Amino acid sequence: MMRIATWNVNSLRVRLPHLAQWLATNPVDAIGLQELKLPDEQFPRAEIEALGLHAVHYGQKTYNGVAILARGTLADVTTGIPGDDDPQRRVIAATIGGVRLINVYVPNGQEVGSEKYAYKLAWLERLRAWLAGELTRHPQLAIVGDFNIAPEDRDVHDPAKWEGSVHVSEPERKALAAITGLGLVDLFRRFEQPPGTWSWWDYRMGAFRRNHGLRIDLVLASAALAARCKACVVDRSPRAWERPSDHAPVVASFDIG
Repeated sequence: MMRIATWNVNSLRVRLPHLAQWLATNPVDAIGLQELKLPDEQFPRAEIEALGLHAVHYGQKTYNGVAILARGTLADVTTGIPGDDDPQRRVIAATIGGVRLINVYVPNGQEVGSEKYAYKLAWLERLRAWLAGELTRHPQLAIVGDFNIAPEDRDVHDPAKWEGSVHVSEPERKALAAITGLGLVDLFRRFEQPPGTWSWWDYRMGAFRRNHGLRIDLVLASAALAARCKACVVDRSPRAWERPSDHAPVVASFDIG
């Protein structure tokens, strides 16, 4: 069984103890991390290796940053979208045990109609164009990460309250649908799930205590890999720890030796 996870840690420096604590009881084969918020020269390589993991990372000071940690060898590593000169470090890919794993931190978008919103939509289109080629090269492909988009109203605690807002707007959802339309499966929705399952809760307004959240952290897989998926769950437990990330890990399990 292969287990692949994704977690927006919202500062690896702050959340490294949480990562170690979670991995101690959730031994995964690979995990994509987002929002490292540290430059590559400050990546805690020794601490990660002490957990029995190899790491590749693509970070920058204060903002963004992505990494893939794995128990096995990380091969054919790619940072950024090839050919894209975007200075924001949001994409990293590697091959682990025959599975191509792409880890993304999709732009937030700030507010519908803003420059950052336009940037988000343009970024998603560049991602889609690249993924189309990746899927032809890698039949066993997973793309994980913080997509900053709730795919459907059932992924939102209060759709009426959020209507027209960033994360749920129609153009964002269409951009995500264009990506899944390449032949990618949202693994969480392949299985019966408890209602009110989210992966992100705002730090404000007691959102976690009231379970007012969104499901914006996704594990997507090619049809061939999705057929081997046996489970996909959100583990909300770390969100209740002291000084948590505002996101929870999402874990998919595959019938791969």
